[in-house]
Amino acid sequence: MIIVYNSGKYRMAGRGSTAGYLCYGDGNGIVADMAPEVIPMAADVPVVAGVCGTDPFRIMRVYLEQLVKLGYCGVQNFPTVGLIDGLFRQSLEETGMGYDKEVEMIREAAGFGLLTTPYVFTEEEARLMVDAGADIIVAHMGVTVKGTIGAQTSMSLDDAVARCDAIAGAAKAVNPEVLVLCHGGPIAEQDEAAYVFQHSRDIVGFYGASSTERIPTERAMTAKMREFKALNLTR
Repeated sequence: MIIVYNSGKYRMAGRGSTAGYLCYGDGNGIVADMAPEVIPMAADVPVVAGVCGTDPFRIMRVYLEQLVKLGYCGVQNFPTVGLIDGLFRQSLEETGMGYDKEVEMIREAAGFGLLTTPYVFTEEEARLMVDAGADIIVAHMGVTVKGTIGAQTSMSLDDAVARCDAIAGAAKAVNPEVLVLCHGGPIAEQDEAAYVFQHSRDIVGFYGASSTERIPTERAMTAKMREFKALNLTR
């Protein structure tokens, strides 16, 4: 499947993923606007929308109906407050813009028959999302490292494996059939994903973002520019 969300657009513009969390644009509006750019080109590949479930300016039922009409077949909770911690996270939770709004968005989307693939960061969030009807749980290990604008600070790969298994265990305790994928943090490329597959008990796949569009694009473009710059003009 293909996932569309605002941070992907920012990354293609050379900005870091966290730009999608700041007041630089309407995240849900960007996803709606990108539908005609992506969905017709995707052909038979399912396209999932990243939905900011905490958006206080959307009637979520109406917005989800709009996404269906645009051709999206599923949703993910992005941008998500799950990546935010500390006092700011506490303030969001206390002022009606907390993770519970994302859970309710997934529950409503599941009621629409949409594929639901939420990001979760803790065991409790995994249980809440599965109970809300999530089809796929994505264990999020933080902002992806590597590349020119990737994060510099991350947990170790072994710690990521342990976190993935803890999240997967909590999810499967609610629904043994739920699929659990890994994403982000130190799991930046295929070698790290392979390591998780080898050492994890329950992870059955990888959910790529920077790993599949930003990092490969940066490398390919830089390599091609070097090839052109290396040309000899002598005749």
